[in-house]
Order: sequence, then structure tokens, then C-alpha cells
Amino acid sequence: MTEKKILIINGPNLDMTGRREPEIYGSETLDDINAAIRTYAKALKINCDFFQSNSEGALVSKIHEVLTDYDGCILNAGAYTHYSYALYDAIRSVNKPFVEVHISNPQKREEFRRKSVIAPACVGTIAGFGKNSYLLAVSALRELL
Repeated sequence: MTEKKILIINGPNLDMTGRREPEIYGSETLDDINAAIRTYAKALKINCDFFQSNSEGALVSKIHEVLTDYDGCILNAGAYTHYSYALYDAIRSVNKPFVEVHISNPQKREEFRRKSVIAPACVGTIAGFGKNSYLLAVSALRELL
């Protein structure tokens, strides 16, 4: 099987992981999580790139790049999960598999976090397993590619 290439996108405030609400998001930084993802993906013969932005427009533009540069995408859209129809439309415009991930379990949190407007555009959602949500998503994408 040829080596696949995926993109891991993290949205607003995920750059604060490890500092922001560690009781919810853990103590590892986004760089720590990305290093674990890279190691795990490499063992599965998957190359991965990483992108984080607090800007919705930058996320939309990066999603568009999946069309030509990647085989699939893992997306933690942060708060944009709950109201960004722009991200939903961007995912739908790219004919590649997207897996929605969350470090925490949105169903156990505030009411406004329980609805994802991007979920219907994704092949699946993995949530509530900390950094392992990303690793599970890598495994899921590997099976789809």
C-alpha cells in the first residue's frame, strides 16, 4: 500500500492546550499532541502535516488544500464546530474523508457544545478520549484510505 498523506487541523484556542482548562483538555501542549500523532501515523505509514489557526477564514482556506494535497483530514474545529457553516461548506466542497475530533466529550459539557454543525459533512466523530481522540482518528482514516 502506498504511503498516504493526511492533514490535522486545529481551530481556535487549541494553541492554548496544556494551559487552558487542564482539567478538561489535559496538561499536554498541542506540540506534544502533534508529536504523538506524527509518531503513531508514521508507524501506520501515514505522513501528516499540522495546521492551527484561530481564524475561521484561514481554516476554510486550509480545508480547501485537502482537495489537491492530502488523502484525508482530521479536524478539531474547536468552538467553530457549533456554528460555522463556512467550515461545513468547505468540508463538503472537498471530496476527501474528514474525521471530526474533540479532546473532551462535548455531550458532557455545556448545552451549546452538544450540537455540531460540521458533523454531517464528516465521515465520523471521535470525542472524549483526550489526545487519543486524534490517534483513533488516524486509525479510522487509515482504514478509509
